[in-house]
Amino acid sequence: MKTYNITVNGVTYTVEVEEVASAAAATTAPQSVAAQKPAAPAAPKAAPKASAGAVSVKAPMPGNIIKVNVKAGDSVKRGDVLVVLEAMKMENDVCAPEDGVVASVEVAQGATVETDAVLVSLN
Repeated sequence: MKTYNITVNGVTYTVEVEEVASAAAATTAPQSVAAQKPAAPAAPKAAPKASAGAVSVKAPMPGNIIKVNVKAGDSVKRGDVLVVLEAMKMENDVCAPEDGVVASVEVAQGATVETDAVLVSLN
């Protein structure tokens, strides 16, 4: 018997599978699987670093920061361009989702970011 952990729709099961001796035996009647029981839940992933502001503006895609238009303390209106992100040879404006004050800028010009990286946080 071999024991495996299998995750289906977010639920992890521990299963025991009997190994058959040959391929011919595998084509006959199916082998029974030992009673399936849920395994201990996986440890939760570490929470991302908390930002200083109430609203985190995140990168919509991976790319390079080519321009940062704001600094901490700046007032911004909804739609103002906070950061310009270059991805796939195109410049993408990352805009403020709402009015607020910039609490912190988490990136600098020239930085490379991944999807969902926090760029700016607003209060």
